[in-house]
Amino acid sequence: MKESVNWKLFLSLWVASVFSVVAIVPYILTLQAGLLKDLPISLHILLPIQLVQNAVLFAFFVFVGLYLAKKVGFDAPILESLLERREAKTYIKSILGISIASGVLVSILITGIDYLFSIFIEPPLIDQPSPVSPPIWQCLLASFYGGIGEEVIMRLFLMTLLVWVFSKIKKTEEGKPSSFSIWLAIIITAIIFGAGHLPFAVTLAPLTSLEIARIILLNSIGGIVFGWLYWRKGLESAMISHFSADVLINVVFPLLI
Repeated sequence: MKESVNWKLFLSLWVASVFSVVAIVPYILTLQAGLLKDLPISLHILLPIQLVQNAVLFAFFVFVGLYLAKKVGFDAPILESLLERREAKTYIKSILGISIASGVLVSILITGIDYLFSIFIEPPLIDQPSPVSPPIWQCLLASFYGGIGEEVIMRLFLMTLLVWVFSKIKKTEEGKPSSFSIWLAIIITAIIFGAGHLPFAVTLAPLTSLEIARIILLNSIGGIVFGWLYWRKGLESAMISHFSADVLINVVFPLLI
């Protein structure tokens, strides 16, 4: 059992995940300020409970993800190299460009398609801003949750789990997961990733069928790109790409517009 996971890597990813949860708290509190007034329990009590709950959940996600990643051939090459004191600069340089560029592409696609949806969707969801707009610093901090927390849940845990399950059904002659199995896992994870944004969105405004399709589609675009990066370049590449896209969408573009 001692070799089931890399415990240094587990601790690093777990700490980073918990940090991402803390980082998004100001953003959520600002957006849901109206709803929080009616809570039957004080935030001073609720927030620590939520933090402990998330810490436990992320410990599970990271452990299962790392355990199964070894079985299907996925990894976090940069962190593994750094933790083992091996040279990592060359690999970082090799994936940094494509990771950031793919994040830029995702942000442009999402923004462009969102604009097309705005032609057909009536306000207030798209054409009118939220009554409360989080300040830029909160949006920047929230991007860490997307880049770290969501990638741990959706790629390291869920996508890896699906690939492992599918590999039990079909694998290559070498015993590795087939490309079809991996692509199927990428697409399913991306759709779940998109649908996972619905509960939070519905707290901000009522959703029509078209708005639901919009939310799932826009987030699935990123999910597919991030899934491919995780498969081909490693977990850190997906994290960098996701973080880059979130920073552009939530911080840079609003400043420019």
